[in-house]
This record gives sequence, C-alpha cells and structure tokens, in this order.
Amino acid sequence: MRHSLERTLRLEGFTVTTATTGREAVDACLVDLPDLVILDVMMPEMDGLTACRALRPRFRDLPILMLTARHEVGDRVAGLEAGADDYLIKPYASTELVARVRALLRRSSVSGAADVLEIADLQLDPSARLARRGDRQLELTKTEFDLLELLVWNAGVVLTRETLYERIWGYNLNTTSRSLDVYVGYLRNKLEAGGEPRLIQTVRGVGFVVRER
Repeated sequence: MRHSLERTLRLEGFTVTTATTGREAVDACLVDLPDLVILDVMMPEMDGLTACRALRPRFRDLPILMLTARHEVGDRVAGLEAGADDYLIKPYASTELVARVRALLRRSSVSGAADVLEIADLQLDPSARLARRGDRQLELTKTEFDLLELLVWNAGVVLTRETLYERIWGYNLNTTSRSLDVYVGYLRNKLEAGGEPRLIQTVRGVGFVVRER
C-alpha cells in the first residue's frame, strides 16, 4: 500500500519521502519538514494517532492527512482530535486522495487577507497567522486558524455547512461527517478559555456565524 501510494503521488508530480513506521515518520519530519504528511492509523511501532500527537505540538501549521480502515465515527473523530486536518477511509480512490492532498496544500490562507481582522476583543492577523482574544494569544492549528479566519472574514454572515466544508476542506463531505463540528468545538474551547462570551454561533439546520450577541 505504501508503494502504491508513493507511485500515485509521484505520477501527480509530488516529491515523496516514505517511512515504514510512525517513529520513522516523526524522525523524518524533524530532519526535513515536508509540505504535508500522510499517516496510516495502523502503522507499526508507533501508530498514526500517536505520531500525529507527536508532530502537532511541534508543527502547528503542518497539514496532516490520516488514512484509516475503520468506519466508526468515533475512530475518525479520534484522528481529528489527535491533530489531523483531514481523514480518508480505506479503501479509497486515488483521485480522491490526490484531491484531498491538493486541497490541504492550497489552504495557506483561505481569504488572502492582509489586514488584521477584528470583532469584539478577537484579533486575527492572516499574514502572520496570529490570533488573540483580549490579552491571550491563541494557539491554533492550521485548520483551526483557517476556519476561524473564514468565519471572521464573513462576520455577521451565516455560512452554510456546505460552504465551510468546500472552503476549508476543499470538497463537500456527506452529512454524517463530524469534522466541522469537531473543529468548531476546538475553537470555542480556545476562544472561551478565559470565560469570554461566545462568538461562534450555531444557526440550527444551516451552519455557523461569528457575531456578538
């Protein structure tokens, strides 16, 4: 499977480095950081979830795609909670894999904004990829920052779930996916850690909006 994956990506023009275990993958990233990492949950010696947890604190903006053969929602959520930006269930189509890789690589900044964005006591600097709530600096992963930036850029506008999936993940997920809900939960926990009022509001049956109550 690793050889097949490598061939597919090389044929699409990517430069690929492979690792046989999760530990080797982490060590390889420490030596020469790639633009994106693909981890299989079932890797030997150190599984993909553990490898992801080891990489995420060191490289907050590193896109990580998780491959899993498990179909339960809880297992997919576990990958996102470990810090993965996206997941793909095996067996998968090569075209979908390549599409997700390209989508993750495109997401350096979803709005292209150069100015600091502000709402209430929240400040986002897209160029420096820094976020503050009052006096607190927020430690956000790439996906968390991209999602918050998109919501703040459209403050007061309700963005549908379909729009958010398309803009952040680069494609529409089916209605059973919980990726968006998981990341909204992460953002709310970080934005409200100091007891601040909620900024990301849920519009039931539609999507989410950033606004002051």
